[in-house]
Order: sequence, then structure tokens, then C-alpha cells
Amino acid sequence: MRHVKHSALAVVVFATAASAVLAMPAATAAPGPHAPHSHHAAHSSRIPFTAATVTATDDGSYHLVWKAPGVRSVTIWANGHVVARGGARGDVTVKGLRAVDRQWFDFVPERGDSLRLADRLIKLDGTVNFRDAGGYRTADGHWVKMGKIYRSDALNKLTAADGAKLERLGIRVAYDLRTESERSSAPDVVPSGVTYRVADVLAGSDFLSTPPTSEEAATQAMVDAEKFMVSGDTARTAYTSVFDGITDDDRHGLLYHCTAGKDRTGWSSAALLTALGVPRKTVTDDYLASNTYRAKANADALAALPPEQAKIYKPILDVRTEYLNAGFTEVEETYGSFDAYLNKGLGIDARELRALKNDLLVD
Repeated sequence: MRHVKHSALAVVVFATAASAVLAMPAATAAPGPHAPHSHHAAHSSRIPFTAATVTATDDGSYHLVWKAPGVRSVTIWANGHVVARGGARGDVTVKGLRAVDRQWFDFVPERGDSLRLADRLIKLDGTVNFRDAGGYRTADGHWVKMGKIYRSDALNKLTAADGAKLERLGIRVAYDLRTESERSSAPDVVPSGVTYRVADVLAGSDFLSTPPTSEEAATQAMVDAEKFMVSGDTARTAYTSVFDGITDDDRHGLLYHCTAGKDRTGWSSAALLTALGVPRKTVTDDYLASNTYRAKANADALAALPPEQAKIYKPILDVRTEYLNAGFTEVEETYGSFDAYLNKGLGIDARELRALKNDLLVD
């Protein structure tokens, strides 16, 4: 193992900001096999949508945007009814839908296969960063399924209503990426019927607990932590366990989480999406979205600190492109390529990777 030398990580790198529910979550398109209509186009990817988003707003309406080049018309269905129509490009707001656990929309083109979309954020009382890990378009035109894999911050504040909602959404297994001390001080509230598994990314690491004394030191700690997530022995063991769960068809409805749902969880999603062929820019955007979902919680945490201390701790609460890039650079320097990382680091060979794609992608 390549040791990452910085003393700030064990206590503060994955610190939890104050819990707060965020408004106006953004979501990205996701395919769905059960749309009202399905047609096949002649091109290699039968889904004609190159982009699509659903954004839920505070007033209960939904903002839908899409692009489907070469398609003359698109019909939007929700709850068995047509709720909107448009052309190759669309930008509509849908109002007046009945309240449900999660509102899905079927985007049905006049030719080609449909997409099933939902707001990315799962609104719960006890989390701020619980969201779907899927719903992204790959470089070759496939789409990562939604409703299969989820990512989150800690589950220690889940309410009974939250647990019931997760059961209805089909969550079947939860992987806890946190350390023993984090798990002991804030144990998960695991809903009935959900299998709980520990996948401790930092277990047995030699990180010390001295907090950073400057912004630069805090930033470097985050960069070093990202590198450890790639090449650290315990990190590889933990992520191997998570990927083993993802590749097990019987465990879909899988969730992985850490404390803030941004660093250890962020690399898990970055690795999964990259393995599935999602472009780096999209992977980065998904990673950086934690800044949006955690905006109020982070602001509250920093506001409770003296200004000079808040400046030092802000890099720890942030996710930044340079952090994620450090992980991908570590992949190249340690393994030579991402496929080699999957194979040598996580034990995913070419056959298993094909099976993963067959399972989680639609075209």
C-alpha cells in the first residue's frame, strides 16, 4: 500500500455538517423499461435522448427539460396519463400531480425507446444527500438505470417514516463506508428488511487525528484522502465489497453511504459510473453535486465556527474537482488504466464488467 502522509484525516476529513433538508433538487434523465410505449430506431442506441432532466420544486411542480435530436415529437406520461407534449427539444413545467413517494415520468419519443425519469434526490427527514446513483448517459449512448443503486449521507437520523419510504422504494442492502468510531457514535437506523453491511474504507489506516492548521493543509488532506481511496488496502477491500454487492442481481435496491455522502461515497459513485462508460465530465458533475445538496448544512456548520477556523474547515466540507482528479491520477499512476484498477484493485475482470454493464445499462 502506498501510505498517504497527512495527519488531519481521521477526525476531520469526513466530518459531518449540520443536518438540513435542501430544496429544489436537480435530477438527470434515467431510462425505464416500462414506459407506456416503446419503439426501436435504426441507430446503434435506440434511445434518442441525448439529455433530459427532472427538477422538483418547492411548490410540488416539476420542471422537465430534454433533447432528442431527429425526433419530431415527445410525449410525457406520469401516473398513467399524458402530462406534457413537445418536440425534439422541450422545456415544460408539470403541476397538479398527486403526492407520491417518488414521481416518475416516462419520456416517450415518436420513434426509439423511452426514458423513465425521476428527481434525483430522495427527500427524507433524516438525510440531505440521499440520491439515485443512476440516470446518466454513457459515451456510447446507453443510459444507467435509475431505481437500482443509491448513495447517501449517514442514516443515523432516519425517522420511522423515512424507513417505511425506503422499504417502499425497494432498498434491500446498505453498505456503511464509515469508520468504527463513526458507526459507534452515530449508528445507522436500518429499516426493516434491509441487510446492513460494513465496508470500512479507512479501517486499520495509519491516519492521525491532528486537525489542519491552514486552508492549504486541509486541501492537501482531501487530496491525499482521495488517493488513499484508490490505493489504500482497506479502501480497496471496502470498494470490492460494494462492487460485489452491485454485481449481485438479487441485491438491487443497493445503497452505499458514509457520513456526509460526498467523499468515500463520492469515489464509489465515480468508480461505478466510470466503469459503466459515463464520460468524465458527467462523473465530475455528479461528484460536485454534493456541494448543492449539502449547501445549507455546510453553511450552517461553518457559521458556527470562528471566521478563521471556518476558512480552514471549508475545504473539508467541500467537494472539489481537484479532489476527484487526484483519485483518477492515482488510478493512472498506480494501475496504468481504469480497467486495470477495476481488475487488479477491485477484482472485476472483463467478463464481470460486461455483466455489470448488461445489468445496469439500457440502450
